[in-house]
Amino acid sequence: MTQPFDHNRLHLAITAQALNHSGGAERYARDVLSGLLDLGISPLVIARKIDRSLPQAQRTRCLVASTQGVPRPWRNAVFDRAVRRIIVREGIDCVFGVNQSLHAHIVVCGGTHPGFLRAMGKKPGWIDRRQIEHERRCFSQAKRIVAHSHRMRDELQDFYGVPASKIDVLHPPVDTARFKPLDEQHRRSVRQRLGLPADRVVFLLASTGHARKGFAELHALFAQTSLPICLAVAGRPVPQRAPNIIELGYLTDIEAVFAAADYTVIASHYEPFGLVGVESVLCGTPVVIGQQVGSAEVIDSSAKIVVAPTDAADLAQAIAAACARALRGEHRIADPAKALLYDPSVQTHVLQLLGFFAACQTNSGNSPAYFALSSRSAGFGAAET
Repeated sequence: MTQPFDHNRLHLAITAQALNHSGGAERYARDVLSGLLDLGISPLVIARKIDRSLPQAQRTRCLVASTQGVPRPWRNAVFDRAVRRIIVREGIDCVFGVNQSLHAHIVVCGGTHPGFLRAMGKKPGWIDRRQIEHERRCFSQAKRIVAHSHRMRDELQDFYGVPASKIDVLHPPVDTARFKPLDEQHRRSVRQRLGLPADRVVFLLASTGHARKGFAELHALFAQTSLPICLAVAGRPVPQRAPNIIELGYLTDIEAVFAAADYTVIASHYEPFGLVGVESVLCGTPVVIGQQVGSAEVIDSSAKIVVAPTDAADLAQAIAAACARALRGEHRIADPAKALLYDPSVQTHVLQLLGFFAACQTNSGNSPAYFALSSRSAGFGAAET
């Protein structure tokens, strides 16, 4: 007879590249951890880097499996060996891999290396082939894979032959209390503080990797357009300047910038999901979004203009249409929740994950004995700091 799931008895570990203030996978790890802690579940966190000042890091036990000083081609192996030793020592029932750990029962797919190379027009080198083989092993050995978009599901099947029965599409969550609209007075105040012109339609680009985010194509358009528009870039300094491109730098209140902008533009060459699209919509700001961006599938047509970002004519047409709509005052999203095709709350996402974790607890084949170690292989150190 199957025993009911008792999360109080679940020995759960989360692996991640880092637990810090970064975006992307690091933000996802923080959100999931916060959701679990709010439910009274305190997982063990194993990461290469941990910021102890984070509230989440102060509420649960965290171990550092450092790869500092290890040459890049061998970092995955060193990290996984440390993870293996820890989970046996700690008696872990279930490992949730936010990064791609070979010892994760449930692993997140927030991107594939072959997909990235194809989108960027790159041929795989030796290091790329090692990464691809690591991903192949990780996805093959995992009991379940959480794909953050249907595009990731398709890449898992196309590149790695993962059976559909093993993949669950579960779109990542957003802190809905943080990302919300501002009234017009506050929007004007934020624009004034950031130096965003009141007489131009402001398009926001959030980017820490300009080549992948399509900055070159956007620069070519914004540098020569006669439209009353400007591009505000939050994140890394831009490699090419232009009179109507404004650098905002790194910001801690990006939610206010989303709300103050007229549009968020997501013209990435490769974007497995693109959480900024959902964050922007929650702030009442529509998006100009690439047709290949994962989050395009969860944004209603009323809140997006879909574009082929590498097609200069199509991109120019989309920006012009967005500008015209903004000048008519018809662009703001009246009801952000209705503009999304899923529930983006952290609580909903974590409750769905708990159903997956339950299978780890009840499946005897997934016991820690699966990770049995010889005394010889247990010697790799992960320092608890």
